[in-house]
Amino acid sequence: MICQFFVMGSMTMIIPFLPLYLQELGVSGNDNISRWTGVIFGINFLSAFLFSPFWGKLADRHGRKLMVLRSGFGMAIVIILTGFATGPWSLLILRFLNGIISGFIPASIGLISITTPKKQVGQALGLLQASAVAGGIFGPLFGGFMADLIGFRMIFYVTGIAILFAALIVLFFVHEDFEKKDNEKPTTQRQDFRKIISNKPVFSLFVVLFIVQCALIGINPLLSIFVQELSPGQNVAFYAGLVMSVMGFANMSSSPILGRLSDRKGAEKVLLISLIFATLVTLPQAFVQDYWQLVGLRFLLGLSLGGLLPSINTLIRHVSPEGMESRTYGFSNSAMYLGTMIGPVAGGWLAGGFGIRSLFVVSTVLLCMNVAIVWWKVIPFVHIKRKNL
Repeated sequence: MICQFFVMGSMTMIIPFLPLYLQELGVSGNDNISRWTGVIFGINFLSAFLFSPFWGKLADRHGRKLMVLRSGFGMAIVIILTGFATGPWSLLILRFLNGIISGFIPASIGLISITTPKKQVGQALGLLQASAVAGGIFGPLFGGFMADLIGFRMIFYVTGIAILFAALIVLFFVHEDFEKKDNEKPTTQRQDFRKIISNKPVFSLFVVLFIVQCALIGINPLLSIFVQELSPGQNVAFYAGLVMSVMGFANMSSSPILGRLSDRKGAEKVLLISLIFATLVTLPQAFVQDYWQLVGLRFLLGLSLGGLLPSINTLIRHVSPEGMESRTYGFSNSAMYLGTMIGPVAGGWLAGGFGIRSLFVVSTVLLCMNVAIVWWKVIPFVHIKRKNL
């Protein structure tokens, strides 16, 4: 939980001012900045999408702690180098490299979910998310303050050092009892994927996770531009960070409660209710006329987020094939990364062509699709599996 706090806090120090950092690197014009922001934010998740199943397979064979360490030390190096970017293209390349070795938080989720008794997975993941979100509250506020104080480049150095510190904590204080299986037959990723999705509703959960990331995360990199539109003036980085922090505070507050509730009442029920609530509070954001209206609606959205990712990860843990848990999480991480990649890229083009407000309308439509998938494709199969057990 301590490491999750440091990593998420460090990473979210970057997000609020990424469009502003591009301005410093010579990119001008709102449309051009929106497109570059979407591409640079998304390229990190393209490489993560491609490599996540590979890291998941290694985790099943060599241990989950090793994957956490690989990501921690690798990200620390690449993010420090990002502070030396000379233009948008060099920033793009460094973000791509960061995606290849990233995955500290997903690897931690896999480690905790697999080593926790199934009856307590929801509560454990809720607590883990609360610690990560606590970092997400601190990060944007501290990042916005530091950006105004010491400049954008220094934030990357601070971020890299903080992630290095988290990796050292894992190295010395996190222990895993892992028994390597020497008699396991070698398989291809395609064979693994086919076996995993043959367990229903695993593939449907992958789709739900993809849409959640695409609909909700695609807006985040462009929030600073929207804040600038609603509240023109100084300290835009700070106010953009505040918007993200209030959502994180709500997420942190609700995730432990909803995690325990999912263990008692069923993660599929918590997931459905959270999706419906997220849909209801996303659409009004397209029509806000004041900065504080946006803050209030983002807070309500944060409450629903506390029940989304923990519920999905809990369900994946319950329905994944035995002995292939890390590989299942590897593919689910790929679905998450794909959504996090496509969301900002598509969001950047939508914002450039139709304005930032159009993002909230499209997100509402996507969330409605998710509600239908959970109702028709997830809940019936989860109930059948629970009866069989």
